Amino acid sequence: MIRRHRASQGFGLIEVLVSLFVLGIGILGMAGLQLNAMKLNQIAAVRSQANFLAYDMADRMRANTVAAQSGAYSTSISSGAPSGTSIAEQDLAQWKNALASQLPSGAGAVSLTNNIVRITVQWDESKVGGASTQQYVFETRLCEENC
Repeated sequence: MIRRHRASQGFGLIEVLVSLFVLGIGILGMAGLQLNAMKLNQIAAVRSQANFLAYDMADRMRANTVAAQSGAYSTSISSGAPSGTSIAEQDLAQWKNALASQLPSGAGAVSLTNNIVRITVQWDESKVGGASTQQYVFETRLCEENC
C-alpha cells in the first residue's frame, strides 16, 4: 500500500517565498544604510571644508598681523567681498569668494576683540538632509601678548 502525504504538497514553495521576502527586506535595509552613509559623508566633507577655510583666514591674518590688529579684516556675514587693493582687502575678497564657491550658500564673518580672532563660517546643508543654516565658529589668539 502506497501512502501519499497531501498535506505537505507546496510546502517548498512557501519556504522559497518567505526566504525571498526576508532577502528583499535585507537588501532594502542595506540600500538604506548605503544612502545614509553617503549623506553623512557629504555633510562631513562640507564641514571639513568649512574648517579648512576658517583656518585659512586665521593664517592670512597672522601673516598680516599689523593690519589685522587695526581691524582691517573685520567683516560680517552679510557683507560682500571688498574690492580694495590692500593685502587685507584682497585676502578678504579671496576668502569670501572661496566661501561662496566651495560651500553651498557659503558666507563668513571675522571679528577681533582683545587679540582674540573669531571666525564664523556659515553654509546651507538642507540639500543633503541637514539643517538649513550651519555655522562653524573658530576662535584663536592672533599673536602672543607682545606682537
